[in-house]
Amino acid sequence: MARVLLLHSALGDSRLWRRQIAALEREHHVLAPDLPGFGENPLPTEPFSYVEFAAELLPAVLVGNSFGGAIALRTALAHPDQVERLALVGSGLPAWDWTQEMRAHFDAEGKAFDAGDLDRATELNMEFWVKPEHRDEVRPQQQRALELQSAHEEPELLWPEATPLSTLTMPTLVVVGEDDHADFHAIAEHLAGEIQEAELVVVPGAGHLVGVDQPEELNALLLEFLSE
Repeated sequence: MARVLLLHSALGDSRLWRRQIAALEREHHVLAPDLPGFGENPLPTEPFSYVEFAAELLPAVLVGNSFGGAIALRTALAHPDQVERLALVGSGLPAWDWTQEMRAHFDAEGKAFDAGDLDRATELNMEFWVKPEHRDEVRPQQQRALELQSAHEEPELLWPEATPLSTLTMPTLVVVGEDDHADFHAIAEHLAGEIQEAELVVVPGAGHLVGVDQPEELNALLLEFLSE
């Protein structure tokens, strides 16, 4: 039985993992916290670190989607001896050179958020990231997150010093949805090429939220990865 820490996307909260929790908890000890500023976890008022938030729940197998993938990656780089295995699903990557498509989306969403139009910011994210059949599920989670993140001035985010991806030696599963944006295919290929023990899997019929779009496929991949 492995201890598995699931780190969710910025599009919602720990509920995005409900299909994975149900599948994994039969054989493993599963932790799926709300990150600070999401779900039931308010945004701190003092400087804080997502990496140290995750590190407090180690040792574990780390699984992260999107923003949660970027946190999982940075946590594994900062605490490699505490991360047995690493699974990165539609993962973000710090300091990535985003395409114009991505920059335009981030800019539009940021302007709506800064103007206090959280409904507009939410809808922009639904249209850009979430398949139509799942928007009613994800929308309230995203609205909740934006409400928490606009409740007061955002505190300073602390990140550990960046370490080369090539220093990671734990078995790593890199997953990307076939229908995800081009940037995330490029990031997945970069991660799989730089991390020593990495395997890349493209999931047909999935967009950015692989665990929501194709849960059975992701569950099978994770269960196999955990049993190796």
